[in-house]
Amino acid sequence: MASFQKNQRVGVFLDVQNMYYSALQLYDSKVDFRRMLTECVGDRRLVRAFAYVIKADLAEEKGFFEALEDIGFEVRIKDLQVFIDGSKKGDWDVGMAMDAVRMAQKLDAVVIISGDGDFIDLLQYLRSQGCRVEVMSFKKTASAKLIETADHFHDLDGNKKYLRAKKKPQSKPSSKGAQKPAAARRPQTRKPGSRPAQKTGRKKKAKRRARNPRRPQRTGKKTLSNTRS
Repeated sequence: MASFQKNQRVGVFLDVQNMYYSALQLYDSKVDFRRMLTECVGDRRLVRAFAYVIKADLAEEKGFFEALEDIGFEVRIKDLQVFIDGSKKGDWDVGMAMDAVRMAQKLDAVVIISGDGDFIDLLQYLRSQGCRVEVMSFKKTASAKLIETADHFHDLDGNKKYLRAKKKPQSKPSSKGAQKPAAARRPQTRKPGSRPAQKTGRKKKAKRRARNPRRPQRTGKKTLSNTRS
C-alpha cells in the first residue's frame, strides 16, 4: 500500500457470495470483511463501499446484513430467484457493474472484491475512464485474466488474518455411564413403624433364628417315663 497516494478517492465493491464460498471451499472458514475493507482502503479516502448479497430467507441473514452495515458497507439486497423447474439463481454481476460505472467519475481508484471473471469487461472500461483498478480475492479461485487486467491484485491466499474460524457446535455430554447427582437420586422411603430392609439374606436368617429358637430333634429313643406302663 506504500505506493498508493493518500489523497486517492476509493470506491469498494464487494461480491459477498463469491468471497464467502471461496473461503469456505479453500479453508473451511468465514471471511473477515472488516479487515478486508480496512486493508484495501489503507490510508486513502473511502468514498463509498457496497456489499452485494442474496436473500435466501435464512434465520441468520438479518444479523449478517446488519454486521456488514456496522462495518461500513452499504448493503444491496436481492431476492433469490426460484424457477418452476426447481433451479435457483442469484447474482449481482450486472447491478454491481452498473454501480461502479455510475461512480467512476467520482473515484480515483476502484476496488473489486471478487474473483469472478465476468468483471473483466468492467475493469477494462474503468481503466479507460482513468480509474486505477484493483482486485482483492483468493488467487486460487480467482480468474487469471481478471488478475492480469487489474492494476493491482490483493492476494488473500496464505494470510489467515482475513479468515475467521467457524463456530463449532457444542457437543452434548454423553449420558452413558454417568452417575446421577445426589440431589437427583430418588430417596428411599419407608412407612412409619416399618423396619428397614436388610441388605443381605444372612442377616435376615440370623434374626429369624433369634426370634424362633430351633426345637431339639427327636432321636427315636424313648424316655423311661414313656416305657413304663
